[in-house]
Amino acid sequence: MTKDMQDESEIFRGTTTGSTRLRDARSVRGTPKAGMPAFVLGEELADLADSDPRIAVATADLASANRTNDFRDRHPERFVNFSIAEKNMITAAAGMASTGLVPYVATFASFAAILGAEAIRTDCAYPRMKVRVLGSHSGMSMGFYGSSHHALEDLGMLRCMADLTVVCATDANHLRAILRASVDHPKAMYIRLGRGRDPEVYPSVPQITFGKAARLREGTDLTIITCGSQVRASLDAAEVLAGEGISVRVVDMFTISEMDRDEIKAAAAETGAILTVEEHNITGGLGSAVTEVLIDLPRCRFRKHGVPDKYVEVGPPAALYAHYRLNAEGVAEIAREFHSA
Repeated sequence: MTKDMQDESEIFRGTTTGSTRLRDARSVRGTPKAGMPAFVLGEELADLADSDPRIAVATADLASANRTNDFRDRHPERFVNFSIAEKNMITAAAGMASTGLVPYVATFASFAAILGAEAIRTDCAYPRMKVRVLGSHSGMSMGFYGSSHHALEDLGMLRCMADLTVVCATDANHLRAILRASVDHPKAMYIRLGRGRDPEVYPSVPQITFGKAARLREGTDLTIITCGSQVRASLDAAEVLAGEGISVRVVDMFTISEMDRDEIKAAAAETGAILTVEEHNITGGLGSAVTEVLIDLPRCRFRKHGVPDKYVEVGPPAALYAHYRLNAEGVAEIAREFHSA
């Protein structure tokens, strides 16, 4: 067996002969229901629908996986299961929006964003229909299901579509805030979710504004700009680095389009170095969006960190995050290298 084959085998099985811990009990069981974004999705939408008759929900045979069944149980007259017809679901949602409804359509991110990209662009964004496309289990969080179920290109594909707001939920409370703010947002939206086992970042539901980033930690030596699943890992990495005398600012750039240019400018001017961290292909995503701002500014040290421009190995999510250095330990290692370079 070659070294590469051995490494891939270890990732698949979640084992390793090295020091990196690939198994993570939180990736299987033990996270409280209230702390899982996938578990608050249907509940929050149902709560909103109690006082807003415009809200409707649709899914594509994934009501249990994304917990939209919580909405179905409370508002069955406003719930539709489209079976495995994701593109039709998105187009139908545009029709619903044209009648004054505010439809939320939910499926795995790979099917919502990648399979449904044309319907999002032509049927939702172009006519500015108030459709909210919810892509859960984004990035490589589907693990063993492989590249057909991974969504590592969705931000790059969708952020370049005009009149489409693209946001990333960080944890359960952040998702609640996004859903509440989305109801009267004037544009079509793509809301990127994790797999529903995302560790807490926001201890309560924050006040948010689309297009305005959240600075979660101050720092003077470098800034980590991140989103979604990588916010917790980046905060934990910053804490480790603080013990080594490296002061790291952490920014949750949860709106990918249209992003907070002022926060990027502030990071460049005040810390002089920016590291982007994302669970996405390093081509086209958050890192690329940040470079589009930096190119017009005075020189700032910059590095992108994410998934290499390749199809990732198959394995348990915790093992994949460790392998691609997207856990706290890996992010700290990357930031340390960047700071000392």
